[in-house]
Amino acid sequence: MQLAWTTFTVNKRFPLTISRGTTAQTVNVWVRVEADGVEGWGEASPFGIGDMRQSTEAIQEDLQKAEPLLTPLHPLERERIEQTLIEGGVRSAARAAIDLALWDWLGKRTGMPVWRILGLSRDAIVPTSVTIGINPPEVARQRTRDWLELTHAKSLKIKLGNSAGIEADQAMFEAIRQEVPEGVALRVDANGGWSLQNALAMCRWLAERGVEYVEQPLPRGAEDELPNLYRESPLPIFVDESCFDKRDVVRLADRVHGINIKLMKCGGLSEAIRMVHTARALGLQVMYGCYSDSSLSISAACQIAPLADHLDLDSHLNLIDDPFVGAELHDGRVLPNDAPGLGVRLREMFTL
Repeated sequence: MQLAWTTFTVNKRFPLTISRGTTAQTVNVWVRVEADGVEGWGEASPFGIGDMRQSTEAIQEDLQKAEPLLTPLHPLERERIEQTLIEGGVRSAARAAIDLALWDWLGKRTGMPVWRILGLSRDAIVPTSVTIGINPPEVARQRTRDWLELTHAKSLKIKLGNSAGIEADQAMFEAIRQEVPEGVALRVDANGGWSLQNALAMCRWLAERGVEYVEQPLPRGAEDELPNLYRESPLPIFVDESCFDKRDVVRLADRVHGINIKLMKCGGLSEAIRMVHTARALGLQVMYGCYSDSSLSISAACQIAPLADHLDLDSHLNLIDDPFVGAELHDGRVLPNDAPGLGVRLREMFTL
């Protein structure tokens, strides 16, 4: 098996501000594996959570580690490949890109989309949220109008955790709510921007305003405070930054209502599927999220979208220069296509 990769830059239509900062541009990595005359594609996008950062440079370093490890192996040796990469110190984003490429390879080899290989139905895919970042109230109102016009979204994920305090969060939320038509669901993601006291106050306040759930209200590292919030919050609590893989699902199962799975955090579709089944066995809900992913990674996540209760797969919708074409938005749902593998191709105007 041969491994190759190329970096590419994507720019956001609307810069996204969360509690930890603003992102307008990222450099992602397009990964390709080749064997038996078939090429599979994957993507790694950089992300950072506190001191756990996987930059573009770190991803490329990991791919350089992985290349000699993969050469003697075949794409069908999936379990051996995964263990070899973990033992070789290859971190989750690079592993994710390789894992996606292996699934794409398998689908192309068999002539089937991955969702069909897994026996899933696109009819079970729920609408995706569209994300509104932290902004002054008037900007947030305009951004909400823009996104509703562009996507006809069925649900909005509102980023809170403003460094100016919960009063600023409340002012922005109320401004957005004035623009939201009846029937559009509201979800909130604080990205760890609240203290326990503020999280309790905000969960009560948001429950009165029809919010469905709150994601990552407390910072990563404050998981010992989650039981108090779990007992007293009128809203379901999901974790994202606190939950990387199936071991975290087990560790947090008694203090949250659900988990947010991201391919870059967990290491790819293979681990994501294991996380889904672990969560289900423990009575938890499941959602999928994304970083600054192009249509390549989003199309990969869509292959297993029928297994999720909630979806936040909208990053590609905010890119002005996405080099890939794959899953498409239909009536608020991002749906994978019928093409083999991940169903992704390069846009005609792009050459990477």
